[in-house]
Amino acid sequence: MKKIVLFASGNGTNAEEIIRCFNKSSFATVTNVLTNNSDAKVIEKAKNLEVNVLVFNKSELNEDFVLGELNKIKPDLIVLAGFLLKFPEHIIEAFPNKIINIHPALLPNYGGKGMYGMNVHKAIFENKDAETGISIHYVTPNYDEGAIIFQKSVTILDCKSPEEIAQKVHQLEHKYFPEVIKKLITQNS
Repeated sequence: MKKIVLFASGNGTNAEEIIRCFNKSSFATVTNVLTNNSDAKVIEKAKNLEVNVLVFNKSELNEDFVLGELNKIKPDLIVLAGFLLKFPEHIIEAFPNKIINIHPALLPNYGGKGMYGMNVHKAIFENKDAETGISIHYVTPNYDEGAIIFQKSVTILDCKSPEEIAQKVHQLEHKYFPEVIKKLITQNS
């Protein structure tokens, strides 16, 4: 059974979709959710779905604690699903091409430091873009610069607010993120 570890910082809607998807799987499972936010809603969602949760602080991430925990788990894939801290280089080096992230825009547009969640949707809305989408990419030491694995776009001409854009993007995330993870896990088996 392949092991997937999720990192999340907030509500955990993507994490919940991914866990549910792999609860039915015969080849992979989400073993752990790791979070830097002790108040994150993802904690309760993961526990309700019987997934182990580990809460850590920023220094534990940047030093060796989180890497040590990952080495114990031995994940086949690490998925950042709404994780807001910069991922440390020593963990990226320890798990080459095994860490992926989802970004709520079509990279390379609207990527980089500070470009996450509603910040992205507001910028897209203010620029009056005709479309947006999602990008799933490998994690590198620089924000949103890893090789793109998958992109899907959606028309947003009918959206009257950043919140409406966010809803459309969430639908794409929930549909395609678990599918892309499945493909990656099966390709690497």
